[in-house]
Amino acid sequence: MDLMTIIGATVGFGVVFFILSTGNMTRFLLNPEAIILIFGGTLGSVLISYPWSAIQHVPSGLWMMLRPPRRPSPQKLIDAFVRLAEISLREGTEALRKAIPQAPHPFLGDGLHMIVDGLDADVLRDRFERDIIATRQRHLQISNIFRSAGTFAPIFGLLGTLIGVVQVLRNITNPSAMGASMAVAMTASFYGIFSANFLFLPIATKLNFYSEEEMLNRELIAKGLLSLYHRDAPWLISRKLEGYMSYYLRRTGAKKYRMSS
Repeated sequence: MDLMTIIGATVGFGVVFFILSTGNMTRFLLNPEAIILIFGGTLGSVLISYPWSAIQHVPSGLWMMLRPPRRPSPQKLIDAFVRLAEISLREGTEALRKAIPQAPHPFLGDGLHMIVDGLDADVLRDRFERDIIATRQRHLQISNIFRSAGTFAPIFGLLGTLIGVVQVLRNITNPSAMGASMAVAMTASFYGIFSANFLFLPIATKLNFYSEEEMLNRELIAKGLLSLYHRDAPWLISRKLEGYMSYYLRRTGAKKYRMSS
């Protein structure tokens, strides 16, 4: 699991548990009615909002959140293209076939296969663009599902609070029933706000970050493969990719990417 995810989860749960335990409130949070309302209602709204073709990718998004893939850094990809360009200029395009098993990214390996098989530059460009667009769309769908859940959960928390208040007013002459109704009202808001801001929205943000990393890698690979196809010099490929990486980071507003492999 990503170290920042572990630290964030530990700090968040620890702070909330500490505040609740000091007020002897932890036992009041175990409210099945509120849990069913918030998480069941949120699940229902998500299922209504998205088709199965998008919902089926949610487990893979959660797995990526828990076990992020080890992607090569942009600099490692640039260095790989410099070596591939040297091989291509020295031994010919066919020699790139031997480098396919050692490709640091599956997208790079697939692209090398296409180049060695003699596909035209326009065909290569079209396939690369289609792959990048499809990958970005899939990632966006998954993160949007969690973002939508983060929007729905507080609303169902408010709904639970309203239901609890109505029950309190109906049982105003019965103090014992009023206590149970008030517990539903308060815990529903807590679960709605907590799940949105500590689970759903952070997951969506982290998935967006991983997606941008992957998009940068794929776009760098696409640019590098086309340069390989045109048999550009190694130093020229390096300059092109470094320039594109700087442009991409400025365009997306990214301040910092993980530069280690």
